[in-house]
Amino acid sequence: MNSFSTFPNNLRQSITHVLTDIDDTLTLDGILPAAAYSALERLHQSGIKIIPITGRPAGWCDHIARMWPVDGVVGENGAFYFLYDHQCKKMVHRYWDSESVRIANRNKLETLKQKILSHVRGCSVSADQRYRDADLAIDFCEDIEPLNEEEISTIVSLFESAGAQAKISSIHVNGWFGDFDKLAMTRKFFTEVYNIDLDSEKERIIYVGDSPNDVPMFRYFPHSVGVANVRDHLDLLSATPNWITRKKGGLGFSEMADILLNY
Repeated sequence: MNSFSTFPNNLRQSITHVLTDIDDTLTLDGILPAAAYSALERLHQSGIKIIPITGRPAGWCDHIARMWPVDGVVGENGAFYFLYDHQCKKMVHRYWDSESVRIANRNKLETLKQKILSHVRGCSVSADQRYRDADLAIDFCEDIEPLNEEEISTIVSLFESAGAQAKISSIHVNGWFGDFDKLAMTRKFFTEVYNIDLDSEKERIIYVGDSPNDVPMFRYFPHSVGVANVRDHLDLLSATPNWITRKKGGLGFSEMADILLNY
């Protein structure tokens, strides 16, 4: 991983979009620092398109799409994208699966939830689960005493043995039935919203993240960036970002924005 401070000037000038994870990438110790929000605002005002790509739930993403200086949001690890047209005062909700499929999958996840809770002592359903449409988030450190790696791996195995996908973030194991992920829905977003083939544009995009569920994005984007705390998860990453910031979390994101905008 190269220090983002050495990101070449000609590449800085070519960037049109910044995609970013939220937890421990924009946040720091669970809080969104003013520096990170200000960085989003400065990037947005500069004309760079900002799209959070997150595991957080639909209820949160509706708020983010409406009220943050962003151009849309991909949520629940690719289950949907939301974007708000401020001129028309209209929210677009675009899901990967139909409502009937989502209902059937939620019923299967409810059964799986009981199995996970009974098999892994100390884990908990995430506090934001009530706002989710398509996945099940199992908390392993956000609002509970942290679980160990073996316990986290057991949660992943229980999801996968039931035929679900499972991804580890910095705070949750997210599981779902379906063939979507962060990258698949990002492709759909660019095709449907911008009429852009992502393969032809990826050299002009930065992706910023910090944890194992960002691996598909780290692997795909040539200008992937890890905030400094990505080093905490290197043993779980099958692909690492090409660049890294000096600072952690939202302060690292702000550092990236300062360098990109030549502050």
